[in-house]
Amino acid sequence: MEKIWFRFSQLFAAAGHETTYLSRRWPGLPDAETVAGVRHIRLPGMNHRRHLAANLVLDFVWGLRVLRALPAGDAVICNTVALPVFLRRLKPRAGQVCVSLGRMPKGQIRLYGGVACLMAPSTAVADRVRMENPALAHRILLLPNPIDWPLHAGANPAKVAALRSPSTGPLTIGYVGRVHPEKGLEQLLDAACLLAAQNDLPPWGLQIIGPVAVPQGGGGEAYRQALLGKYGSVLGTRLELLPPIFDPVQLAGRYGAIDVFCYPSLATEGEGLSVAPLEAMAAGAVPIVSRLPVYDDVVVSGRNGFRFDHTAPPRAVAAELAGHLAHLLRDDETRLRLARAAQETARRFDFGALAGTVLGALAALTARSA
Repeated sequence: MEKIWFRFSQLFAAAGHETTYLSRRWPGLPDAETVAGVRHIRLPGMNHRRHLAANLVLDFVWGLRVLRALPAGDAVICNTVALPVFLRRLKPRAGQVCVSLGRMPKGQIRLYGGVACLMAPSTAVADRVRMENPALAHRILLLPNPIDWPLHAGANPAKVAALRSPSTGPLTIGYVGRVHPEKGLEQLLDAACLLAAQNDLPPWGLQIIGPVAVPQGGGGEAYRQALLGKYGSVLGTRLELLPPIFDPVQLAGRYGAIDVFCYPSLATEGEGLSVAPLEAMAAGAVPIVSRLPVYDDVVVSGRNGFRFDHTAPPRAVAAELAGHLAHLLRDDETRLRLARAAQETARRFDFGALAGTVLGALAALTARSA
């Protein structure tokens, strides 16, 4: 979410709007500066913890720090839990309060009576907002998480050509995201073991890319070592566990090397709409995602990717995943057809188009409050 709104802030400033971006203080970066028309204010922050209760307390403390630092404005967009509860009441000069819901709500919407707009990344999240607080139904803005479509679509010229003809090299199955148990990685790795036992498949490899450290949302180094210990001997050199990539251009290049992108999330109460599958689709990868409702707006099985039943027993999940993966590895025609369709689907999530949606909503809100 920080990456998304960092990019939005630049687009807002380029359109002539006075834009302030508040974020965590970081070594090597000044506490205050103006870059590309965006005023940056950086405040002392805290690391993510393992326990929800601790994170909620830290979120409340962060909200108080932001409250004190917020300048006067017409609107403020936040993606924290506690701040929207009291921001409008304690600092009305900050402007209309909008909440960017990056994850599935977990009851906090009942406390958001003073919020002017709730930005839901998917229909599933919007439905949860209506369920938790029906009075706010008219304040929902459906705003999918955006991506830099041109960057990802053109990151790998060889991949662009490959979308028109089969690749001659080894095929890559990829995952980009937090290396955490709720992401379904064990089911993906079980599926990979099933693939390894099939001798009629073309050469392939599996890359898992993302943060392991708990402060970055990962499951910890012990979890990573457990994955390597359980699956490393079976998959051998086919398996790569790689660190996270934060540079957008480098990350786009990595997506461009992936043929099939598997995002097997099991986080029924967590996902809002993950950006990773969208970025991979823009780069020409065929997505395989779970049947979490948040993906209903994006992936249609057989049309631009595949879905699998994440509620089934682990062995059944692994078998279904292995079936989809084997089909895509064997069938060049189907893989390329789905990849082209997925790339075109991802086009509608581009930053440029969605920035206009946000600015239009903010203009309507500030006009009503004037």
